[in-house]
Amino acid sequence: MVIYLLLGGGAVWLGSIINILEPLGINARHVRTAVSRLNKDNWISPNQIGRKSYYNITISGQRRFQNATPQIYDGSRSDWDQKWTLVILPDNQNINKDIAIKELGWIGFGKIAKGIMAHPLPAMLSLERTLDLLAIRDDVIILHKASHELTTSSALDVMVKSCWNLEELSLKYRKFLERFKPLYDALCLGPLPSAMDCVLIRLLMIHEYRKILLKDPRLPDILMPPHWEGNSAYLLCRDIYLLLLENSEHYLNCSMETETGTLPPSDAEFYSRFGGLR
Repeated sequence: MVIYLLLGGGAVWLGSIINILEPLGINARHVRTAVSRLNKDNWISPNQIGRKSYYNITISGQRRFQNATPQIYDGSRSDWDQKWTLVILPDNQNINKDIAIKELGWIGFGKIAKGIMAHPLPAMLSLERTLDLLAIRDDVIILHKASHELTTSSALDVMVKSCWNLEELSLKYRKFLERFKPLYDALCLGPLPSAMDCVLIRLLMIHEYRKILLKDPRLPDILMPPHWEGNSAYLLCRDIYLLLLENSEHYLNCSMETETGTLPPSDAEFYSRFGGLR
């Protein structure tokens, strides 16, 4: 949530973040602890002006968030040429395979064999950024557009199920739908909550949605089970987001203090979320 609140641009005053999160039961000590960890992990950097601490996202933090953004805000994936991208991790002292497998897993890759990661439709820019961040770009072998035309559908199905836990994901999506569908119905009936409450609802919803999505490999529709709950969850999240957007953006722009004043208006990248928010 802290990273999400810092994305608007500029260095944001820590007190603004504390004030917004306080109604959620997240007190100043919790926020400072989270900020300290994010600073230690090079997600954010501090700037002290007088008695006030301001924080901005680092270049490394921006790269990490850019890797995650397509996972959160892009929809289903219907166009697929039935080719795969393989990342082979050789036995090389420069490569920590455990860390590499974990980081590649965050962007959707599945482990199909020892030292071999695969994805049918990866975000190539995210892959390159991840490999650069791990400093192993020159050490791994990448096979792009690998064909499975000689593979039977049953063998392909077994591989998908062994690489990605789709049953667990399905259960998480169902719980998300059960939790937030009544909220959507209430918002549609109106009136909308206060602007501050719109921010809090938006934060909580995206936080819950993100926890599921960051474990979702976002495979092409053809590889997914029929009537995949993830598609319904995406549409529900988008529809709630749109209902809350105007009020929540207004509140954030007015209440988040930066080094130079209030938060600047959201940019075109923000409004491209969910296929376009305008």
